[in-house]
Amino acid sequence: MRNKLKFIDLFAGLGGIRLGFEQACKEKGIETECVLTSEIKPYAIQTLKHNHQHEHFVGDIFKVKNEDIPPFDFLFGGFPCQPFSASGKRNGFADTRGTLFFEIERIIRFHQPEGFILENVEGLVKHDLENKNDEIGRTLRIILEKLENELEYQVTWKVLDSVHFGVPQSRKRVFIVGTKKRATPKRKVSLTGFEPTYKVIKDILEVGKPTMNTDFTRRLLSHFTIKELYGKSIKDKRGGENNIHSWDIGIKGECSKEQIYLLNRLFKERRKKQWASEIGIDWMDGMPLTLEQIQSFFPTNNLFESIDVKVLLDDLVEKGYLRFEYPKKLINENTENGVISSRVYDETKPKGYNIVTGKLSFEINKILSPFEIAPTLVATDMVKIVVPDGNGLRKLTKREGLRLFGYPESYEIPVKESLAFDLLGNTVVVPVIKAISDRILDVWQSDNYEIVEAESELLSVTI
Repeated sequence: MRNKLKFIDLFAGLGGIRLGFEQACKEKGIETECVLTSEIKPYAIQTLKHNHQHEHFVGDIFKVKNEDIPPFDFLFGGFPCQPFSASGKRNGFADTRGTLFFEIERIIRFHQPEGFILENVEGLVKHDLENKNDEIGRTLRIILEKLENELEYQVTWKVLDSVHFGVPQSRKRVFIVGTKKRATPKRKVSLTGFEPTYKVIKDILEVGKPTMNTDFTRRLLSHFTIKELYGKSIKDKRGGENNIHSWDIGIKGECSKEQIYLLNRLFKERRKKQWASEIGIDWMDGMPLTLEQIQSFFPTNNLFESIDVKVLLDDLVEKGYLRFEYPKKLINENTENGVISSRVYDETKPKGYNIVTGKLSFEINKILSPFEIAPTLVATDMVKIVVPDGNGLRKLTKREGLRLFGYPESYEIPVKESLAFDLLGNTVVVPVIKAISDRILDVWQSDNYEIVEAESELLSVTI
């Protein structure tokens, strides 16, 4: 039986898929060789060359001809997720990056490898739904049909969450794996029944690192203790009990307890449809409310009864937390491209007080709790996530970032922090790949044992 597997790593990033596969192979005593790596980001290439051996390195896979790719056994491809991501425009195959799946298809069609591991965001599953109750959308259906029916692979897919694989991060990704069909159909790779293991943030933290000392962190720590900040998000948007707003820490000027209470109440009330009908406008999520409307729900508490609400409101306008403005009316305009809707100020209606919209550019978005897990980490947010260290707050280190994705301690990212976090935010969780690779190798080995046994029987009959 063969004891060496060759693979190609497309859209390689940090090389997380190959790393998990190599770990699984090493445990089974199987040699591996990467015969082609494809990646276009210069700082990803620098990191890959620092950590991996490469026989054949290429850039844009569009420019690589099938015949220029050496023979290989397995294909890995975490093809770009933006076309299917909820954070993007979700254009799918209409997006040029979405067509990168078809590059994977043409390479598999030409080389007919033993199998593949593909990874993408959870949004791929229901992208381009035909009917709202369908299990999968047309995009994933096309991918599966290509792989199963046209290319003739035994294919399994499933959304897996990294939190069950020993890293303190909830990161849901869809994995599509396949093995080549034989004359007699073999079992599919199972992606269920993995033995769960769990960690929390404190399990991956370094200690005693330099903490931040900025006006922003000083404001935070003057209003809250370190423990009170565990798990908090900081944004002027809805976020429940675990959200801190700019007025809670006096970013635009200190607020009294009455003003904080008023702002939090107004934040919720301005979304209620009853006020739109009173004003005589179409409802919108976040309307200015008149002084009379605000006085109907504030004050509601004996402590605030002697307060002049208008004085509180006008002071908040002056500080920049509120805007005194006209409500907006809905305008529908018929154009060649259909009806276009917009909102414009309606100066026939009374002015009201509204929360200043837009997310402030805070230097911190999220403070991780040592006793919980991290949310899905994305490239744009990782530089604004902090952790407690002693009596202060600091940004994640690159080592902590690597641990949150299950990379080994020997792995290094030799580029500046912002670029490192960009790579991490787009990478895979290595222990998830290793667990999947264990399953795909089991199927591959069982297939090959049967092939070897069949060849042995044929040889004995011939002799």
